[in-house]
Amino acid sequence: MGRYIVRRFLQAIPLLFIISIALFVLMQNIGDPLATMGGRRPTKKEDRERLTRQLGLDKPVLVQYLYWLIGNDWTKVDLDGDGVAETQGTRKGVLRGDFGTSLVDKRPALTLIGERLPNTLLLMGAYEVVVILGALVVGIYSAVRQYSLTDHVVTAVSFILYSMPIFFIALLSMYLFAVNFKKWGLPYFPTVGMFEPESGKTVAQMAWHMVLPVMSLALISLAGYSRYMRSTMLEVLGQDYIRTAKSKGLGSRYVLFVHALKNASLPLVTIIGLDLPSLLAGAIVTERIFAWPGMGRLFLDHVQRVDTPVVMAILMLVSVAVIVFQLLADITYAWLDPRIRYN
Repeated sequence: MGRYIVRRFLQAIPLLFIISIALFVLMQNIGDPLATMGGRRPTKKEDRERLTRQLGLDKPVLVQYLYWLIGNDWTKVDLDGDGVAETQGTRKGVLRGDFGTSLVDKRPALTLIGERLPNTLLLMGAYEVVVILGALVVGIYSAVRQYSLTDHVVTAVSFILYSMPIFFIALLSMYLFAVNFKKWGLPYFPTVGMFEPESGKTVAQMAWHMVLPVMSLALISLAGYSRYMRSTMLEVLGQDYIRTAKSKGLGSRYVLFVHALKNASLPLVTIIGLDLPSLLAGAIVTERIFAWPGMGRLFLDHVQRVDTPVVMAILMLVSVAVIVFQLLADITYAWLDPRIRYN
């Protein structure tokens, strides 16, 4: 297993290089980062020329990529034509942990991410717990009560929820549980932010503000996850070893949760492994609608301003998370199913 893990990490290195090149080239073609640096006013021509030289935007894309990757604190150029060599946009480079400074906020990209990441992990962590526990309960119950009235109702509701876009569910939940509940004199849920300014950032305030965004996110994923769980559980319950376990006189719950659940969870592990990197990326639409100050809003705000340092830092962080969580999913396979071995 140790050799397998080392090999996977070694394979990830060239993969991350390829991903970074593709993302960097795409970022160079989505807009002009200098267009919005002057705020609401267009950037002056002389300022544009100066910033173009300072940021290295006059260089070929490959050279810009190398500056981003390995830094350019070793490069001396004559920026203003006075014959004096100056350092061009000094930075250490990604390989030394420097993703650059935001073109919008003028602060290090990792600093901005560090401020927003805990908020996203809080929101998405609660969402993931609700989805996984809910999918296990609903999927197992539907499989055990196959073709019952409850199973048919759960199936119908799941298909309806899974077909709805997230923005519709989010706006509908705001209208029902905030606007109408307040109109009816019932305790209503807040719709924006993490806490009320007069109450402060308390655990109770954050939990109360998380209800609607977590519910909106969880309803769609819960519908899909529960269908996967039901399908795989039905397949496992029909296996010979399950019938053998029952014929030995083992209790139904023991057979279900000890013998069947592990193997039935394998396909779910794959989906969760692909879904977990979204914990770092955040939920762009949901965070925007509910004004949740997380990574999703950070990404959307800065991609609109073509803030390459921040956007590239977020995308590379998500890329690393995808590789790590896929490796963790493979390790989980071996733990759930002893027949799986990595040599």
